[in-house]
Amino acid sequence: MTELLHTPLHAFHTARQAKMVPFAGWEMPIQYPTGVIAEHLHTREAAGLFDVSHMGQLLVRGDSPEAAAAALETVTPASVVGLQPWRQRYGLLTSDAGGILDDFMFAHHGTHFLLVVNAARTEHDLALLRAVPGITVEHVTDRALLALQGPRAEDQLARLIPGATDLVFMDSAHLRWGADEVWVSRSGYTGEDGFEISLPAGIAPVFADALLSAQVVWPVGLGARDSLRLEAGMPLYGNDLTDDTTPARAGIGWAVPKVRRPGGSRAGGYPGADVIGRELADGPTHVRMGLRPEGRAPIREGAEVFATDDAAHPIGVVTSGGFAPSLGHPVAMATLPAELTIGTTLYAEVRGKRLPVDVTALPFVPVHYKR
Repeated sequence: MTELLHTPLHAFHTARQAKMVPFAGWEMPIQYPTGVIAEHLHTREAAGLFDVSHMGQLLVRGDSPEAAAAALETVTPASVVGLQPWRQRYGLLTSDAGGILDDFMFAHHGTHFLLVVNAARTEHDLALLRAVPGITVEHVTDRALLALQGPRAEDQLARLIPGATDLVFMDSAHLRWGADEVWVSRSGYTGEDGFEISLPAGIAPVFADALLSAQVVWPVGLGARDSLRLEAGMPLYGNDLTDDTTPARAGIGWAVPKVRRPGGSRAGGYPGADVIGRELADGPTHVRMGLRPEGRAPIREGAEVFATDDAAHPIGVVTSGGFAPSLGHPVAMATLPAELTIGTTLYAEVRGKRLPVDVTALPFVPVHYKR
């Protein structure tokens, strides 16, 4: 077996008695003694600190920022050329068949771009990007990455880095903590206001301790990270996004702006452009939707969904599901026929039983970004 990798905060987690589990080749905290539900609710009510150092941090450079942006547009349908310095966007890597190979965040850092990619796809993405002519790609391995999320995230980060309060949603900046440069973006994966903070690996535990010192911020594990993103209706790569899932089918057609669609000034030029453009114009046959199960039994990934309790064939499949602590009941997301409307009752099969579920809007809880 391959030995699991450790983030710079591994000792920080074990000292706090975190339950550690394998995740994408890394040993990561799934929860602390406080428990998943308490960590989830504390993030919604105050602030939670997540170690996301397992994710890949990539620096992309070209002969100029403009050249690097144009090169990146050959592998993603995002508008990279249109991104202003010190702003950030969501992007996709797509296949020739129109499927999603990964999703990522990218920020314009003046002379270059910072990409943050999924841990399980880092090596894949590195190989793909390094094959693109005109750019160089550096895999940053000497920095940690923290996510500070929740309504108290701003005032708690401002104790350490006052300049963070100047950022609005999807801003990115190089700021300082003492003698060290930190890369801060106002973004996250919970639906709450918050920040992602890249900093030198050696100072990450001290920085995390400083954030926790006022006892407003709690350390939070991957368990609550997943339930928070599920409530916020955010897709997860490997579940809701796969190489068999197109942007329209995944319900993230907005990630392909008009300028990259047919008729746009920089239309196409990326893998799967014809398939993706046509489906966005015509509408997909199936799309990711929210489900509200009756009762308290969670409906998990892979459960088949039927139009009636006695239908012979499924009409869709659950891609993510679990208990929503903020709501007090389970929720799920599923790929379903696009013509279904909010309030339609369907049936999900769990351990041989058909359980009623209602189609509902996404997200399940309101988002709270600082615009």
